[in-house]
Amino acid sequence: MRLLFVILILLSGCASTTLNTDSDVTRQQLLLLPNFIANSMAVDAYKEAIRNAEKNNKLNNNIEELERVTTISNKLIDEVSIFREDAKEWKWEINVEDSEEVNAYCMPGGKIMVYSGLIKKVNATDDELAAVIGHEISHALREHGRERMSTALVQQVGIIGFAAYIAEKGIYTDAAIQAVALGTTLFFALPNSREQEREADKIGLELTARAGYNPMAAVSLWRKMSELSEIKMPEFLSTHPSNENRIKDLSEQAKKIKPLYEANKNK
Repeated sequence: MRLLFVILILLSGCASTTLNTDSDVTRQQLLLLPNFIANSMAVDAYKEAIRNAEKNNKLNNNIEELERVTTISNKLIDEVSIFREDAKEWKWEINVEDSEEVNAYCMPGGKIMVYSGLIKKVNATDDELAAVIGHEISHALREHGRERMSTALVQQVGIIGFAAYIAEKGIYTDAAIQAVALGTTLFFALPNSREQEREADKIGLELTARAGYNPMAAVSLWRKMSELSEIKMPEFLSTHPSNENRIKDLSEQAKKIKPLYEANKNK
């Protein structure tokens, strides 16, 4: 009986995680993995990343970089309730890791990490940093990580097996989460789909504009990163393919959202 109950819960797991805003992102998503499980996995994986960075003396060593990233991130976080009301109450964390990688991420529940390579290698402006961080926050707002986890787990064990696992562990208990490795693997190893990337582009541009950052900076940033990729493919571009079509789409969307930026640029 309990297994049947869990199956019914999982089968009802299709919804749009964000409100309909100027970005017009309303796709129904497959969200079979319970939210608290995805978030717990993300917290454990993020703690592991923090521990490793601290162990290697690579966490938040440059106070100016940390303050800059924190200021930009907080301005973006101030606008997240436009897209989903609960996001403002997430336990947001912001850190900078010393790394050659040109990369950043935001895990489910608002766990932000920016690699110093993103700041230094492309000489990113505040608007350009906001474009990347806003894009990554948008993935978290849309729960793309949870969506990827749901798809992967169901593909591995099927809906019955997945439901049995959840039922056995106890869907309402903390004991359901034991696997740091599982959360890390599913979050980092599975690339976002093209549709998820388009959604993060659209919401990210709107988020940056509402926070007072120029959405056209996304275009200049992608051009910089494209030039860098001719030397060595940045990690960010390995899962976020940069091409002229995408730059064209970003430019067109940025122009549409420009009135929001004009209204908020003096924040």
